[in-house]
Amino acid sequence: MNILITGAWPDAKQNIGQIEAMGHRTAFLQNEADALPCDPAWVEGIVCNGLFLHHPIECFPNLRFIQLTSAGYDRVPMDRVKARGIEIRNARGVYSAPMAEFAVACVLQCYKQLPFFRENQKARVWEKRRDLRELTEKTVLIVGCGSVGAACAVRFAGFDCRVLGIDLCPRPVTGCEEVRPLTELDRSLPEADVLVLTVPLTEATRGLISAARLAAMKPDAVLVNISRGPVVDEAALASHLKAAPAFSAALDVFAQEPLPEASPLWTCPNALLTPHNSFVGSRNSERLRSLILENLASFR
Repeated sequence: MNILITGAWPDAKQNIGQIEAMGHRTAFLQNEADALPCDPAWVEGIVCNGLFLHHPIECFPNLRFIQLTSAGYDRVPMDRVKARGIEIRNARGVYSAPMAEFAVACVLQCYKQLPFFRENQKARVWEKRRDLRELTEKTVLIVGCGSVGAACAVRFAGFDCRVLGIDLCPRPVTGCEEVRPLTELDRSLPEADVLVLTVPLTEATRGLISAARLAAMKPDAVLVNISRGPVVDEAALASHLKAAPAFSAALDVFAQEPLPEASPLWTCPNALLTPHNSFVGSRNSERLRSLILENLASFR
């Protein structure tokens, strides 16, 4: 197979030799927005992330295999992929562990008031806090029970939390007491001490967390978004954070990235903002390499 590999796979160049030893032919494109290094008609397989944002899929008449370096499909015209019968694989499982650890860390930071102690350390101030919370027996609601959501469930269950899941296709998930359909989100939100969003971005999930749903949550709940920015109504969230100082939000993804300087989220003291960084982990390279090589070897 003729494969176009992009720099979205950071370790691509170190692995091209092994891919060619499998019988494939390769071309490399560092930046997905740049001009293609080969005739698009030559390309039969692609390893990429956002290539189709810059090069329409119609440019590749002989394309039959796509390997994404991301877990999400929202940068791919899936309707055209399905219509053409193109086989597509994502990076399922590659980023689950670091993202789940990140979600737990965010909640613990809020519960244990770590920013407060860090600021006092800088100022050399010795001051105790008597309002630290425990995760034990808290109810954690995970919206999106794919590989990332499932990894979150196991870790929160390890803190003796009651873990509930919400998914478009409910099924048993290790660590979850129950997985409910998306239609039961409104019933479930008032139960949640912690809401973790790991749901994919689709038309059904765009704007899922609205002003009304934020208002339905507990006043001291913690919202963690490690899915996609547009799943949350950011304007509604900023207003809610200012009106409900006991409510906290940890946001790693945003509708526009980088987050504009004018966003009111920057000035919310009860918000933790990170630059789409939750997926980073020291073993990602190993997992991604194994996944890509396995999928290329199994493709027929």
